[in-house]
Amino acid sequence: MPNVTLHQNGQVYQQEVTENSNLVVLAGVKKFPHLKYGCGMGKCTKCMVKVVTGGDKLQEPNWKENKMLGDKINEGFRLACQLYISEDIELCQE
Repeated sequence: MPNVTLHQNGQVYQQEVTENSNLVVLAGVKKFPHLKYGCGMGKCTKCMVKVVTGGDKLQEPNWKENKMLGDKINEGFRLACQLYISEDIELCQE
């Protein structure tokens, strides 16, 4: 099972998740409670995270991420609601 590390406000949270999990869905059912999120549909950017490691294992950004994040994608930012985690990943969220 993939391990997710989330850095947020000086805290570090680590948790194993089921393969192909979406972190926003898990946050909604209190199985990944520390993630900030809003709409869950790629329209608000409240779930924006910076990928520290593991980004090469993610699918390419989709049109929603390209529209909402623009050049921030090149800086390593992604929308957690659009990601499905299948490998270990390290994220940072402000």
